[in-house]
Amino acid sequence: MMELKYRRVLLKLSGEALAGEKKVGIDPDIVEKICASIKLCVEKGVAMGIVIGGGNIWRGRHGKEMDRTRADHMGMLATVINALALQDALERAGVPTRVQTAIEMRQITEPYIRNKAISHFSKGRVVIFACGTGNPFFTTDTTAALRAAEMDAEILLLAKNVDGVYSADPRQDKNAVRFDDLSYLEVIDRGLGVMDSTATTLCMDNRIPILVFALSEPENIIRAVCGQAVGTLVH
Repeated sequence: MMELKYRRVLLKLSGEALAGEKKVGIDPDIVEKICASIKLCVEKGVAMGIVIGGGNIWRGRHGKEMDRTRADHMGMLATVINALALQDALERAGVPTRVQTAIEMRQITEPYIRNKAISHFSKGRVVIFACGTGNPFFTTDTTAALRAAEMDAEILLLAKNVDGVYSADPRQDKNAVRFDDLSYLEVIDRGLGVMDSTATTLCMDNRIPILVFALSEPENIIRAVCGQAVGTLVH
């Protein structure tokens, strides 16, 4: 049996991860596979927070004429839809879960309160953070870095559609090289597409390592919390 290396983690899931090959919407089969891996982590004793994106439902401004603030608020609402879908799948799997949103919507979720989130962790509950930071102009990557710092997470797990950080986009450049290990400054200076610069800097300032790995194999979540070599470690 694999031994845990991390006992409190922040998992960042992109909205596209929930869509699978459909690219848009929510694929129930994909969600169930992700939740099965999360359940195993929780059963091992991992306290897990999750930040989720909304790109499978809404991405950016549809047309240059749309106001950026309004478009970002629409994206925040999309993350709530994904969070509720993830919560439903986790609870059907027997994992107690709470959704907290940075914008209050008390009829369906809890407002984000740090101490309450930490209390949920102590009771073995997964906490899903939605609505980003509650502010426009900030990505869900930045939210993940912020919540990781607030939750005293030992590591930020960044689940993506690629199996690590490359020197270039491996889908466009066959000569792209994958890195096993990088420093925060290397990521920033070389403009590598790990997270946006605000998120990377926030992790650097708070000494939170980032592990970038592929979600095409949901079992990578378990391997990651056990410290196995999956993806690229930024520290």
